[in-house]
Amino acid sequence: MRFGASILGAEGLRLTDEEKALYRAVNPFGFILFARNIDTADQIRALCDELRETVGYNCPITIDQEGGRVQRLRPPLARQWLPPLDHAQIAGGHAVRAMYLRYRLIAHELFSMGIDSNCAPMVDIAVDETHEFLRNRCYGETPADVSNLGRAVADAHLDGGVLPIVKHIPGHGRATLDSHYDLPRVDQEPEELFDTDFEPFRVLNDLPLGMTAHLVYGRIDPQPATISNRMMQLIREDIGFDGLIMTDDISMQALEGTLAERARASIAAGCDVVLHCNGPLSDRTEAAEAAGEMTDAAQIRADRALAARRKPDELDIEAAEAELSQLMNGQVYDG
Repeated sequence: MRFGASILGAEGLRLTDEEKALYRAVNPFGFILFARNIDTADQIRALCDELRETVGYNCPITIDQEGGRVQRLRPPLARQWLPPLDHAQIAGGHAVRAMYLRYRLIAHELFSMGIDSNCAPMVDIAVDETHEFLRNRCYGETPADVSNLGRAVADAHLDGGVLPIVKHIPGHGRATLDSHYDLPRVDQEPEELFDTDFEPFRVLNDLPLGMTAHLVYGRIDPQPATISNRMMQLIREDIGFDGLIMTDDISMQALEGTLAERARASIAAGCDVVLHCNGPLSDRTEAAEAAGEMTDAAQIRADRALAARRKPDELDIEAAEAELSQLMNGQVYDG
């Protein structure tokens, strides 16, 4: 099956007839869920089933469930987690195991509702100037710590039957602006970036899926990484990431132009898939039609990513929670 080069959102708790018609026509690679799509566990499972039935295959359905401020599933559907940076800092020397258990439990929650992908690990490195929208979502302040914790997070997802999406490649930590509203710029020399921000993505370059950063690396290219051929070449050749690369949400205001122009520029630069998260059906139509079908190379990466899905390992939830609580001195959840 040739996939459309898009991952799309949905408007509400169930699909409209108009949405079904669009998704059948453009055959997106997958879908992403938000709070607007979430009510009960049964409703989420029904929506996931409906999305897959509409496109006619077991498509990946993803979500942002980092824990902390960015988590679409909240109590009573899911645990309310501390921000990732707080979680890692409280765990201290036990952070690798504590992060594994946290995200193994998250993967179990997601998989039980029909969601088989998550936009994590986020291996952007926290620095003093990291914008507040991102900082406590980071895992640490050194490439080694972030790489090790990122690997634990990725393994936890895979063990739970959930595809991890590593983000924001090649590194968003130095951004001093929120890319939802503005275009951040980083002007460090490439040599410094390879030793720091880019390093966790090199370590994790074997993961099946990645998400770009809407960020200008000024000493390398004046275009945002998502639409920069030079940056995409760097990600593929120098960082060595050969998984499926999706854009960050192209409706974010870091990018200029119409949605169609953004989608075409992303694909032309070397992204495999365009992610569109927010907007009316007309916006989704515009983005998906402009993205078109996957290239041959993207299709190979997509098939490889789907092949990385596996049946979840057995999980003793009570034992995992008890171990995590011990590692965290009881400070596991927020509230």
